[in-house]
Amino acid sequence: MLETLSERITYYRKTSKLTQEELAEKCSVTPQAVSKWENGISTPDIMLLPRLAEIFSVTTDELLGVKREVPVAVDTDVVDVSKAILRMHVDSCGDTVDIRLPISVAKIVLQSDHKFKMGKKDALQDIDFDQIFALVSVGTFGKILEITSAEGDHVEIWVE
Repeated sequence: MLETLSERITYYRKTSKLTQEELAEKCSVTPQAVSKWENGISTPDIMLLPRLAEIFSVTTDELLGVKREVPVAVDTDVVDVSKAILRMHVDSCGDTVDIRLPISVAKIVLQSDHKFKMGKKDALQDIDFDQIFALVSVGTFGKILEITSAEGDHVEIWVE
């Protein structure tokens, strides 16, 4: 398990098949700086974290070791699921959209013929929203879905 930032940087750099010199060049730092990051002597400047995440094709949360959310079941007798919020983050063809809708509005929009088109392809076309709404109706909250396609589209869906 990758417990420290230095371990994650080393792991992601090697997984990306980059040398310390190549990573340094992409980050506009010296190879010695990358070596210090990987040995836990220093850490990258906070402004470099988004760039590192982009280079490694991970989120900044993953780079920093933030644990992924697991959906949880809530008691539908206690929680009014009709007041839930559907939150989506879509990154497709370089376009990014964040959507927050009350579940009742999300049902109308996402079950209609209207599609969120981004780039050449609909990033949401293969998602079965009826199944997501069925999960919500039985009290499933938290991160419901995270998908990264072969084309590089990334979709995350939460219920709050």
